[in-house]
Amino acid sequence: MIFKRVGDGRPYPAHGLTSAAWATVPPRQVRLDELVTTKDTLQLAALLDEDSTFYGDLFAHVVVWRGELYLEDGLHRALRAALHQRNVLHARVHQLVEAP
Repeated sequence: MIFKRVGDGRPYPAHGLTSAAWATVPPRQVRLDELVTTKDTLQLAALLDEDSTFYGDLFAHVVVWRGELYLEDGLHRALRAALHQRNVLHARVHQLVEAP
């Protein structure tokens, strides 16, 4: 199994981070088998495109919510890493704090 679980949608509240805000989050390594996806489908053309990260962030976006790591953006990068037999992904990780 590549991921911990394949999800369908974001179970966490909106975090409101813009692209600029994500860019300030330093990337770190995340194990693929600890990630829960927020998408259950992908476009094969995007996965195989060598320039798929040209216009986007070079790093995946992961949101930590209630102890789970959700892959919000970067499914194609994660699958590409798995195809290259890597078990980690460089991602920007944002910790969401639950309101009291």
